[in-house]
Amino acid sequence: MVKLGKSGAVRGEERREAGGRESLKAALGRVPVVAAVDLGASKVACFIMKADGVRRVDRTLTTAGVGYVQSRGVRGGTIVNLDEASEAIAQAVERAENVAGVSVQGVTVSTAGGQLASHRVSSRVSLSGRPISDQDLIRAIQAALSQVKLPGRRPAHILPIAWQVDGQGGVRDPRAMFGRTLGVELLVVSVNEAVFQTLGACVERAHLQFEGVVAAPFVSALAALEEDEMDLGAVCIDMGGGSTSAAVFNHGSLVHVESIPVGGQHVTADIARGLSTSIAGAERIKTLHGSAIASANEDREMIEAPPRGDDPGAGPVIAPRSLLKGIIAPRVEETLELLRDRLKASGAPVEPGAGLVLTGGASQLAGVREVAVRVFDRPVRLGRPRRVPHLADAASGPAFCAAAGILHRAAFGPREAVSAKALSSARLRREPLDPGANPVARAAAWLRENL
Repeated sequence: MVKLGKSGAVRGEERREAGGRESLKAALGRVPVVAAVDLGASKVACFIMKADGVRRVDRTLTTAGVGYVQSRGVRGGTIVNLDEASEAIAQAVERAENVAGVSVQGVTVSTAGGQLASHRVSSRVSLSGRPISDQDLIRAIQAALSQVKLPGRRPAHILPIAWQVDGQGGVRDPRAMFGRTLGVELLVVSVNEAVFQTLGACVERAHLQFEGVVAAPFVSALAALEEDEMDLGAVCIDMGGGSTSAAVFNHGSLVHVESIPVGGQHVTADIARGLSTSIAGAERIKTLHGSAIASANEDREMIEAPPRGDDPGAGPVIAPRSLLKGIIAPRVEETLELLRDRLKASGAPVEPGAGLVLTGGASQLAGVREVAVRVFDRPVRLGRPRRVPHLADAASGPAFCAAAGILHRAAFGPREAVSAKALSSARLRREPLDPGANPVARAAAWLRENL
């Protein structure tokens, strides 16, 4: 009996060891995943991508899982209820995890709120007459970063726009070239520090690691723009529920980001006020009957809206469809005009022949493209996440460009002069950006991956 007991104990120990080895193998062999969360005022979407979902031949992606829920706790691009927002993030991630069959540890969040702003800085360093090396590029990046002074703000992106050798621009990779001076121009896209801290706290309350924040118009452009559009010049306008933002591209690089706190939810609120209906009723009417341009017989066509409140004796609100258009069109036109004027005032280098690409859920409203053509006097098209061709119909529209763009950025870049991990390493500590702190380590990774 003793021998049998010992033998059983040995076998049990062996089984436990074997099980432990199998668990270790499973952990080591687990496919790394990238998770993107688009935190909007109307919806929260999560896209998950496995390493085998990247096709470098045609630069396309395949998502392993997609999940989205109605947004809660977010208003005007800003988190107003931390518990509700974190719960919405957790639900969206859980739905995507169930489809993908993986467990997500950390997420990158896109936002058009946080008072997005961009700043261009440049520097020039002397060369020693030998071929340009990595150390010369690092010195130029360090000199440019030393000029970044953003009190109360947190950089989200630090992207090289262009290199110059002896004043000659358009150089993509100056290494091994000869010259007397090397110059670089960087674009720094920043968000409000308090908003950054709140986003980090919200994600961690959902029991996820906060891997950084990205500007929604930038990543939407990565998903929707063609390579030629980026090279020749384009403006990607992301029309979300709580804000409308723009990313300007020129010569293949992001050169400016702009954002205004007006979006599709403001149109819904205008309808609710104008028709004396509820927010839910106004959203339904906007989706079914809304348009920013006139249509035939709209004076004779009547629409019904549920009454505001819970009075059982109150009948539906009945109004001509022309009244609905008269509410929607001025708000859409005002929003686009405000964005146009902000871009002009910023001095953003928008090419004369640059086209416009509309993304975001609010861009799907009938007539928005026609209004944009009139306001900007440029060709306008509706953008979709073209780099993720195998999405289901429900997740392949303009509203999902930002989430798809985060995956594209992770797979193909552009790589940044300072990595996202370096920018968010002190995510829950109120520390100012110190561009001079260990610049070699920060720039070396970008040089290895980008050039």
